[in-house]
Amino acid sequence: MFINKASDGMNNLCGKNIYKFRTALHLSQRQLADRMQLDGLDMDKNAIQRIECGKRFVTDIEIAAFSKVFAVPVGDLLTTSESP
Repeated sequence: MFINKASDGMNNLCGKNIYKFRTALHLSQRQLADRMQLDGLDMDKNAIQRIECGKRFVTDIEIAAFSKVFAVPVGDLLTTSESP
């Protein structure tokens, strides 16, 4: 059987890290969505909220944009506490 969720039932690995990087920069979800829109991605506050709580899948294009906005390597977005 194919499983497309993380081991904790989340639809993405990066949501918790996106939350961590966003709050470290003192950005609201709306401000982050605005920055993503400036990078050419159609994203709103609700999409950010759904990503952070793990209810929304995240595309590789979006992960690359988050990496650019936060100025961190893509791997930092995908690192989980379960990683070795």
